[in-house]
Amino acid sequence: MVMEERRERIVELVNSEGSISFSKLKHAFPNVSEMTLRTDLKTLDEARRIVRVHGGARSVGFAVGTDDLFSRRVSRNAAAKRAIAAKAAGLVRPDTAIFIDSGSTTTALAAVLPDVHLLVFTNSLTVASELARMEHVRTMVIGGKLVRHSMCTSGGTAIESVRALTFDQIFLGVTGYERGRGFACGLDDQAVFKRAALAQSNERIALMDSSKEGRHSTFAICGLDGVDAVVSEDDVSGEFAADCAAAGVRLL
Repeated sequence: MVMEERRERIVELVNSEGSISFSKLKHAFPNVSEMTLRTDLKTLDEARRIVRVHGGARSVGFAVGTDDLFSRRVSRNAAAKRAIAAKAAGLVRPDTAIFIDSGSTTTALAAVLPDVHLLVFTNSLTVASELARMEHVRTMVIGGKLVRHSMCTSGGTAIESVRALTFDQIFLGVTGYERGRGFACGLDDQAVFKRAALAQSNERIALMDSSKEGRHSTFAICGLDGVDAVVSEDDVSGEFAADCAAAGVRLL
């Protein structure tokens, strides 16, 4: 593969993923040395075709310090998100109070949630929109500052509101997971909000497709031991599965 073709493929891969770790790039180009790949990333970053970040690269539309546009995220790994949503819906118990976080995977969960007697809190406009079709689900939207990239509310008002509530379950959306660092997202206000919501829930369930494993994001949410279960499709690494087992976290 000639240099120009390889670099075009790198740009396509980064754009399709939104954000990608260097280890996944190495896996995608097994016959290319690490030094060559790092030179490719440096050159593409200087040409403003990608954005180099610690541990990998992001598309130019996925700015450092923000989460990618919801409209872009919803189409990525759609099959995996549907599989995760189906598993997560099976964990919901009637006559309970749950919190569904913002995100494309959590919105997929809302789309397949059974129409049973349930009290659902959310800060996500897309989750609320999916739940609007329900007859028996009572939906409570937490107000606050609108985050247009993620189509959700955040900020001090939202954080104060969620701290006055308690939930039987939380279904957490994440942007990335790094070993030893845990789950993270791209906005500081949202990270604080997610931590506050986790603290108010009896059972903490993270929804994460395997593409987010090894993905760097700026603001930490919690470590792996900060959740009780992770729902993913059947494509996570053996390393992640072993880490879940060591932390006593159910991997579903």
